[in-house]
Amino acid sequence: MSDAILDELTWRGLISQSTDPDALRAAMKAGPITYYCGFDPTAQSLHVGNLVQLLTMRRLQQGGHRPIALVGGATGLIGDPKPTAERTLNAPEVVRGWVERIRGQIERYLVFDGPQAAVMVNNLDWTAPLSAVDFLRDIGKHFRVNRMLAKEAVSARLNSDAGISYTEFSYQILQAMDFLELYGRHGCILQLGGSDQWGNFTAGIDLVHRETGQSVHALATPLITKADGTKFGKTESGTVWLDPKLTSPYAFHQFWLRADDRDVVGYLRVFTERTREEIAALEAATRERPAAREAQRVLADDLTTLVHGPAETERAKAAATALFGRSALEDLELATLEAALAETPRLEVGPGPLPPIAQLMADVGLVDSRSAARRTIKEGGAYLNNRKVADEAAVPGEDDLLHGRFLVLRRGRQHVAGVVRTA
Repeated sequence: MSDAILDELTWRGLISQSTDPDALRAAMKAGPITYYCGFDPTAQSLHVGNLVQLLTMRRLQQGGHRPIALVGGATGLIGDPKPTAERTLNAPEVVRGWVERIRGQIERYLVFDGPQAAVMVNNLDWTAPLSAVDFLRDIGKHFRVNRMLAKEAVSARLNSDAGISYTEFSYQILQAMDFLELYGRHGCILQLGGSDQWGNFTAGIDLVHRETGQSVHALATPLITKADGTKFGKTESGTVWLDPKLTSPYAFHQFWLRADDRDVVGYLRVFTERTREEIAALEAATRERPAAREAQRVLADDLTTLVHGPAETERAKAAATALFGRSALEDLELATLEAALAETPRLEVGPGPLPPIAQLMADVGLVDSRSAARRTIKEGGAYLNNRKVADEAAVPGEDDLLHGRFLVLRRGRQHVAGVVRTA
């Protein structure tokens, strides 16, 4: 069995910390290992940050090792402590629903048959039957409070006005118990996750060693950052989700398409299956022909296809092409047009005659004023549904409404906005 997957993960920048790299490499050389990664249902969908773990799990499986995907039906009821404030506890029935949704999302990225078939588990299955007395006697006895207090998030909360409840303080014990349970049930010897979970990882390693005398491993991936200092996975409209109902495939495609030149090569390593040679060529293209944004296009296409499928990728590309005047807007499906305009400035207008185009351009924010809008029209820079507007006093008609609801306004080549007719 090859340990080459560790070299691949290193090249892709996916190893931030590892408890004992040499011992882990030796274990992988000896034969397939079993590893796990946990996902807590703290929302109804996973987001782009979770892709780091999903794709790292997939790479390890492709390298010949056995994955366990854990959805935290128990830990999701508690919540990992945040450094700033106590989490709001979600109702058990809500968490149950989120567990099922997240299970469905995870299944897209792993293979559940064959010699290294993935396993899906829910930690509520072994946590719920455990009594409080058994939990304290059998598990809690192995934990030292001084070490638990040293965890960064716990320490931050202790030194804040918010403090920390025993509920959240106990989270690391529950996660550590998961590692012990999976070691016993499946021979799992490696936990995978983000570097912000390192304190929980080491708690699990210590618990396994105390209970069994065996050594197990943890491997942490780095937290993804952006060169401009803003948070990865966030846009002006909020979190970039994997669920197409929460973040449309068009918005998802645009998120990756807007990647900074300073970030895009790193994203290609982390999130795509492109080879070293392909990524080197795209890095050269970014350096030599930055305006073409070749690397961003590959990144956006690959990730949208991975998460939403090739058909949605083509719809997203078609929508962008049409919005910016390179194809007919009339050819776009209603859902695709609506999703695309959701990513632009939008103005709602009620029933009745539509206002003049100059007024609409000013009201939606494409220009500073109506006089500026009229000047833009006079200079040939205003477009309605990709048709140049020639008359400064032009008023759109009902037949201009795409799908009976939308107008697409554009100033020049790059500035697009939507007008939506409300009922």
